[in-house]
Amino acid sequence: MRRGLFSPQARRRVDLASSLEFSVVVPVHNEAGNVELLIEEIARALDGRAFEMVFVDDASTDDTRAVLSELKSRFPMLRVLGHRKNAGQSRAIRSGILAARAPVIGTLDGDGQNDPADLPDLYRALTRADAPSDLKMVMGRRASRKDTPWKRFGSRFANNIRQRLLKDNCDDSGCGTKALYRDAYISLPYFDHMHRYVPALMRAEGYKVEFRDVNHRPRATGTSNYTNFGRLNDALSDLRGVMWLIRRRRNPGGTDEI
Repeated sequence: MRRGLFSPQARRRVDLASSLEFSVVVPVHNEAGNVELLIEEIARALDGRAFEMVFVDDASTDDTRAVLSELKSRFPMLRVLGHRKNAGQSRAIRSGILAARAPVIGTLDGDGQNDPADLPDLYRALTRADAPSDLKMVMGRRASRKDTPWKRFGSRFANNIRQRLLKDNCDDSGCGTKALYRDAYISLPYFDHMHRYVPALMRAEGYKVEFRDVNHRPRATGTSNYTNFGRLNDALSDLRGVMWLIRRRRNPGGTDEI
C-alpha cells in the first residue's frame, strides 16, 4: 500500500466527490469578458446544492485562463482545466465531463447566452421520482433566441435537415443548456462536433431524451466562434457520419448478469 493513500487530505477529496450532486461543465474559448459573470450566476443559481463548476479553456489566446485562475480563490467549487492545443467545443465538453465528479452533469455555453437559472429546473426534471428509468438527458430548447436574423436562419435550416434525416425530435440542437447522466454520455462515441448530435446518439443507444423551454440572452461581449457557412460545411459531413454510426449500432436491449 502506498504511503499517504488514506491521508486526511485524500479522504476529504473522496468524501467531497461522493457528496456532489451536480457538475456544471462550461467550455470556453476567448471568453475573458464573460466568464466572471457566468461563474457568479452559476453559483447563485445552485446555491444550497452540492455542486462543482468545471470550466475548460480550449487554448484561448486572450486572458480567459488567467481570469479563471484568479476566480478560483473566490469560488472554491470552481475547477479550471486547460487544453494545451485548441481542440474544439465538443472536445472541451468531453474533457470537462470526464473530469467531473458528480453523477449528473449540467452544461452551458461559455458565451453567457445560456441562462444558469435554468439549470435547477433541468436537474429536477431529469432526477424526478417518476422519471422513466431510461431518461438520460433533459435538453434546453431556446424559446426566444437573441441572435441575429441571419444566425437564426442558419440554425433553422440546419435543424430542419438534421431532423429530417436523423428523426431525433430535437428542433434546437445548438442549445448548450443540458442536464444529463455522466455514465450515459461517456458511453456515446466521440467525434468532433458531436455536441450537436447528442440527442440522436442518446436515442440510438436506447435512452430517452426530453426537452424543456429555456431562456436565451444576447451576447454581452466577445464574438461568436462559429459562422453559418462554417457550421453548414461541418454539418453536411457530420450528418453522413452520424447516420452511418446509427445504422451500424446494435442495441442488445439491456444486459443481465446471470
